[in-house]
Amino acid sequence: MKLSIIIPSLNNLEYLKILISSIEKNSLYNHEIIVHVNENLDNTSIYLEEKKIKFTYSDKNIGLCSAVNKAAGLATTDYILYTHDDMYFLPNWDLVLEKEIKKTNNKFFYFSGTMLQKKGADLTLDAGTNFSNFNEKYLLNNYKNINMFDHQGSHWAPHVVHKDIWNIIGGFSEEYNPGDGSDSDLNMKLWNSGVRIFKGLNNFKVYHFGSISMRKKKDLIKNNGTKTFLKKWGITPRFFFKHYLKTGTIYNGPLTNPKKTIIFFIELFICKIKKGLI
Repeated sequence: MKLSIIIPSLNNLEYLKILISSIEKNSLYNHEIIVHVNENLDNTSIYLEEKKIKFTYSDKNIGLCSAVNKAAGLATTDYILYTHDDMYFLPNWDLVLEKEIKKTNNKFFYFSGTMLQKKGADLTLDAGTNFSNFNEKYLLNNYKNINMFDHQGSHWAPHVVHKDIWNIIGGFSEEYNPGDGSDSDLNMKLWNSGVRIFKGLNNFKVYHFGSISMRKKKDLIKNNGTKTFLKKWGITPRFFFKHYLKTGTIYNGPLTNPKKTIIFFIELFICKIKKGLI
């Protein structure tokens, strides 16, 4: 089962090399890799040309949402997998996905990986915070010992959806450029299209160096994704994660519509007040 792996990249060549190397070494299948190159100040395009990897290009940073949509336009497989350029895919990740997709037996799903990171992720493991101190051997020797559970309400990268569903919802909403809040909005659009399987897979593991672009370029302009989401959908991402996606709870099957409890209506009312203040 081949996937189209979509990678937006902003002058992160050393990390992109680690990511692509991990995909090549740790995958069961020969996947289609497509990169969007923003700015190209580090000559990422030369590396991709040498590797014969498909890419799209913009001479300035067009934002994560536009970059992903542009690269996804070249996808030729049935599945769109979006990932950051500062991740490392651990062994058997695609075998895990293949089993889940076959078991689901329909197009209405959203599966995501489980991140390992020094801090601030699903699981904690310190295999380095940048490409110069990355300890691949330590990571490969220890990642299997750190686990959680398959969980509801995944809404982060890396994630995979069927290309037909991706096309129906129009990919990422570009009003979220440069990117904050785009995952939440994507999930809301998937929910409205009928998707009820939002499953984080414990055994689909990736290591994340942690927002390298933001750490390198502190002058990057950030958007207010929460405000955009509230204005667009009438609720906050937090409300959506809690009452619709049941984020972080143990996976027990496809989601159902939220229960209209007193707490639901109180928190919905608070969302309406917040929207009115925008």
